[in-house]
Amino acid sequence: MTIQSKTSTALTLVSDPVSPGLENTIAAETIFSHVDGAAGRLIVRGYDLEQLSDWSFEAVLALLWQGLVSHEDTEAEIRVALAQARVHAFRLIETLLPATDNLSQVEGLRLLLSSMPDAEPLAHHVLAVAAVPVFAAAIARRSAGLAPVAPDTTLGHAADFLHMLHGENAPAEKVKALDTYLVTVADHGLNASTFTARVIASTKAGVFSSVVGALCALKGPLHGGAPGPVLDMLDAIGDESNIRAWLVNALVRGERLMGFGHRIYRVRDPRADVLKQAVTGLRDSGGRINFAEAVEKEALALLAEKKPLRPLQTNVEFYTALVLEGVGFPRESFTNVFAAGRMAGWTAHILEQEHLGKLIRPQSKYVGPMPEAR
Repeated sequence: MTIQSKTSTALTLVSDPVSPGLENTIAAETIFSHVDGAAGRLIVRGYDLEQLSDWSFEAVLALLWQGLVSHEDTEAEIRVALAQARVHAFRLIETLLPATDNLSQVEGLRLLLSSMPDAEPLAHHVLAVAAVPVFAAAIARRSAGLAPVAPDTTLGHAADFLHMLHGENAPAEKVKALDTYLVTVADHGLNASTFTARVIASTKAGVFSSVVGALCALKGPLHGGAPGPVLDMLDAIGDESNIRAWLVNALVRGERLMGFGHRIYRVRDPRADVLKQAVTGLRDSGGRINFAEAVEKEALALLAEKKPLRPLQTNVEFYTALVLEGVGFPRESFTNVFAAGRMAGWTAHILEQEHLGKLIRPQSKYVGPMPEAR
């Protein structure tokens, strides 16, 4: 079909610059995080990410939610509230979990999250955060032919996530590694999923609708789907003797090296360093981490050689893959674990947008045909 162009003298369209990816477009003011791509710096509500790396996930939630809810809870109080909400969320999966059988794990999480009613009496921002590890662990276990494990209210959020996944308490170093991961990915500026959450929240659709929309955005391979393929790449390389040849051949074929390059960062992603430190604390990951470091070193050298005008540094996905593998998550659940951490930022941005009370309604530039002049 050929579309005929029409011209009209009755209407003049003002031609303004358009950025299809909205680069450098300011769409919101927020108190939560600042991503400095040039300096490789992530600031979360007044703290550099490195300062937060020893915080618990509950403490970061207290920081993000501060001033946005009527009752400001401490880290300890949030820990209790999340534990109680995890128990409540576990009751919700009884009838719906079988419906996830023919879905991918992230599709299963989408289904379970969308089942939570707006009439739910528990605080929605708390329940949304609590529900993801419950749902994600249950889906992962069902995919492996195992029954879901009920939450343990005596455990912190990260520890209970691993308990529900494995059916037993995890070693302290694995709990710490997962806690660090959840903190590291808690918020990261106005990324695609967070922006989606804010747009939906601006319509007053509520927390549950907003986080489901955010998860749908996170599901896309250009946003939350990269950590698993990092492990696929490491597996394909095999051993250290094959690193350079494999990477060279991949670049010749025009393939992307997974775990390198970022839309915003033009230097090393600060989250990569925090997660690299986290994975080195895992006792049984020595061989894998040494191999991954060798791959990283060679990849950075080749990228600098082959693409000197395009800075491509290690990003968060590279060491995310090693952390999540190290604590025992299957690759298919990596996006769901990402959602468990980013739910902190999503709920905070939703609360902030609801306080603002302004519908997000940008304009588009029409470039189609105009009607004939009358």
